[in-house]
Amino acid sequence: QVQLVESGGGLVQPGGSLRLSCAASKNIFSFAFMGWDRQVPGKQSELVAYITNSGITNYVESVRGRFTISRDNAKNTIYLQMNNLKPEDTAVYYCKGVSDKAYWGQGTQVTVSS
Repeated sequence: QVQLVESGGGLVQPGGSLRLSCAASKNIFSFAFMGWDRQVPGKQSELVAYITNSGITNYVESVRGRFTISRDNAKNTIYLQMNNLKPEDTAVYYCKGVSDKAYWGQGTQVTVSS
C-alpha cells in the first residue's frame, strides 16, 4: 500500500513562508509525477505545483514565483516551499503521486492570516 505523509502546515502571517514535506513509502521515481493539490471548502480542488520523474516542474499561475517544488531522491520526499504567502493560499494541501493510479496523503492545513 502506497503511503504519502505530509507535514509542515500551520498558521502564518501574510508575507510569511512555510515549507511542506511529503514522504513517500516507495521510490519517488516510480511516480510519473508528484505534486500538491489544495482544497478550500466549497471550491474545486486545484493542482498548484507538480514535478515529473524527469524533473520538469510546473505551477498554477497564482503561485508562480512564490512557490517552489523540489525533491530529495535519497529521502523519497518532495517539498513545497511557499514564500510571500497570501490569505488566498489558505487551504488544506494534499501531496499527490501518480503511478498506476493517483495517491494522496492525509492533507495538512495551511492558514494565512494576521
